[in-house]
Amino acid sequence: MFEQTFKNIDDVLWKEAGCTTELDYTEQTSWLLFLKYLDDLEQERALEAELASKPYEFIIDEAHRWSAWAAPKKPDGTLDHDHALIGDDLIDYVNRKLFPYLQSFKQRATSPDTIEYKIGEIFSEIKNRFQSGYSLRDALEYIDELRFRSQQEKHELSHLYEAKIKNMGNAGRNGGEYYTPRPLIRAIIQVVKPKIGDRIYDGACGSAGFLCECYDYLRRGKLTTKELEILQKHTFTGKEKKSLAYVIAIMNMILHGIDAPNIIHTNTLTENLSDIQDKNRFDVILANPPFGGKERKEVQQNFPIKTGETAFLFLQHFIKMLKMGGRAAVVIKNTFLSNSDNASRALRQELLSSCNLHTILDCPSGTFIGAGVKTVVLFFEKGKPFDSVQGTPLFSQGKPLNEGMATQQIWYYQLAPGRNMGKTNSLNDEDLREFVELQATFAETEKSWLVDIADIDRESFDLSVKNPNKAEESALREPQEIIDEIAALDAESAEILAGIGGIL
Repeated sequence: MFEQTFKNIDDVLWKEAGCTTELDYTEQTSWLLFLKYLDDLEQERALEAELASKPYEFIIDEAHRWSAWAAPKKPDGTLDHDHALIGDDLIDYVNRKLFPYLQSFKQRATSPDTIEYKIGEIFSEIKNRFQSGYSLRDALEYIDELRFRSQQEKHELSHLYEAKIKNMGNAGRNGGEYYTPRPLIRAIIQVVKPKIGDRIYDGACGSAGFLCECYDYLRRGKLTTKELEILQKHTFTGKEKKSLAYVIAIMNMILHGIDAPNIIHTNTLTENLSDIQDKNRFDVILANPPFGGKERKEVQQNFPIKTGETAFLFLQHFIKMLKMGGRAAVVIKNTFLSNSDNASRALRQELLSSCNLHTILDCPSGTFIGAGVKTVVLFFEKGKPFDSVQGTPLFSQGKPLNEGMATQQIWYYQLAPGRNMGKTNSLNDEDLREFVELQATFAETEKSWLVDIADIDRESFDLSVKNPNKAEESALREPQEIIDEIAALDAESAEILAGIGGIL
């Protein structure tokens, strides 16, 4: 229904001098989509109020509503070109009047979880990159063709928007930070099994892929009005540091059906772990925190295990934020399993002691486009002994190393799709079907095996993926043997060349 419209919008953005990358395309589409969504939402609420003979107070002033500046209409419903701003007048209005007006909502909002606050936050973080008012006018007319009235329309728009986010991720570099392959997310959710009433959290939500897929998972089947309200208002919390990702996350959740997403624009790692109380904790945590980043010394002071590696700090945060008995799945670099530095070793021991690390999914190279590193997914539940991150970590209490371990066995699964992964050959749901099926019973196969905690080295706490069912690879040849073979081949080549020279 709307696929061609999205293509037309992309064509306009491709020709616009102010938009040069997939990130720009997604950013500009996002703020236009958001304002059209907001207008449809307000029109729907106004109609409902009218039918109930109640007054409705519009969020957006009449002069700045979509129908006033973006798509003024004639009585027959066609665009009123006489009153539609265009060219420099349109750019001037958007930059000097519309954006400052929308930014002011942040100061006027009663609380951060209101749609008014989200409006102010979004337009404080985003810029209009259109330089041509004629290009912007074309984009507005295409956006005006989109409708957010029915669930079917929202469903199609969410798929088209997801495709746009995927293209941005595939573009590499910054875009890849925001995109986790959706088949991987869906498999993770099937293993963790969130349910209505669970509070679900992603402290590094990027484009909110985990939260959106969770919503789709929980939305299946018939839900009561009460359950729908819980899903809308009391289930999802996300945090995101980067401005563009924050805007995309909000738009993505809106398109999936959450009217006022609880996405907070903040650096999660600046929160002091010692300030977190039971009421702040969550039943389910799903996340793919950024890896390879470095945090400042003052940020590291918030954590009992000091490290500059962003992903390791996030893992400590997630352990702390999980309720007792809560479930989590976290994507992390596979080097976390074997790094020999003190922080990595201490964090592995902390995870094993305070949580039941029951499953490790080993992902193949190329799972994350442009990431350049191999990853694993850690599945764990908050253990019974006590929240050791809250007090003195177990590894520094002088207790026997095998005492107080919440983890007793770890089930490993080595994902091997049987092909090289890449942009045109990405992960799909079928690739992960066997993992989900086997994980339910921790079955042992050629690709999966169990490791007892007693068999883990007590000094290194090395959790490396070492498949005991895989045939050993042939040993590497000695360097001298390789050098001798090269010399022999060189001599043979010289002899052949000499022969050819004699013939000539």
